[in-house]
Amino acid sequence: MENKDIFTHMQALETQMGKVHGDLASLMLEVKKLVEENQQLLLENEQLRKILKRESAEGPLPQSSPDKTVGPLAGKDEIDVVGEGYDNLARLYHEGFHICNVYYGHLRTEGDCLFCLSFLNK
Repeated sequence: MENKDIFTHMQALETQMGKVHGDLASLMLEVKKLVEENQQLLLENEQLRKILKRESAEGPLPQSSPDKTVGPLAGKDEIDVVGEGYDNLARLYHEGFHICNVYYGHLRTEGDCLFCLSFLNK
């Protein structure tokens, strides 16, 4: 091979390597997203299993009247008159999901959320 052919071949290899490197970077980003999503789903699945196990051990939950519910932070004797929507949001929060406008619907993994709690206390 002549020097010119070697140089042309090296440039072609360099271009191919750049493309492979770009493809590898995008694949690594996709794998990272999938691993994060998988971890989130595993945590959510574990949380839902705990809830299901707790509810099956307690039996069916008693149905409360739609216009009254127990506040999420209230004592057992304190009853607030609120709507059914509030009751559903409080139930979701106690099942481990965010109800605040910042993280709505995401699984709570680090304990209580101040945004959610301030929303429930309104």
